[in-house]
Amino acid sequence: MIDTVKICKLLDMNETEFAEIFKEIHYPWEVLPRIEDFIFNIASELPSHYTAAGENIWVGKGTTIAENAQIEGPVIIGCNCEIRHNAFIRGKAVIGNNCVIGNSTEVKNSFLFNNVQAPHFNYVGDSIMGYKSHIGAGVILSNVKSIPGNVVVKVGEEVIETGLRKFSAVLGDKAEVGCNSVLNPGTVVGRGSVIYPLSNVRGVVPSNYIFKNGVLTEIIQK
Repeated sequence: MIDTVKICKLLDMNETEFAEIFKEIHYPWEVLPRIEDFIFNIASELPSHYTAAGENIWVGKGTTIAENAQIEGPVIIGCNCEIRHNAFIRGKAVIGNNCVIGNSTEVKNSFLFNNVQAPHFNYVGDSIMGYKSHIGAGVILSNVKSIPGNVVVKVGEEVIETGLRKFSAVLGDKAEVGCNSVLNPGTVVGRGSVIYPLSNVRGVVPSNYIFKNGVLTEIIQK
């Protein structure tokens, strides 16, 4: 069961320019403490399609940033992204190509693969969003437990200690999260899975499942 939350089961390393950050780790959340140092270490070696756009901010070719968006480094934003009105990217973030960070969306200490969409009133804190994952309006990736202690990931009867006080969620490739849902600390949503709107999720949703009213239903592939 623990294998279901390993990187190879959730994320396509061909869909990021920065796959090396995941080397020698097994679980996606292990990348979170690495993000800041990684950005500074590779900043001087970024390809020519990246340019400096502020203090410790690097932006790829074709990306548009609204005038009233706020970005605090260190941040790498890929090519052909849309950073829309009132977006707030609050440091220690790597955002892939063709991503949308939308109106009043906040991103903090997170890693986003290519083609991710967080387009409306979202909070993405201490999270990993896989290729083509999408969160609907008002979705919150909540990163801190209300009680003391580090975040754990529960996979069936097994408990994985993350060693992290702040860690929200991993969304596998092409995962969909419906409007106004909350993903609580230690949540993993598998590849191709769908979270219905207004859901309150904690723990692991396996790949290719629907989560509705707390019930898991397998998606039958045709």
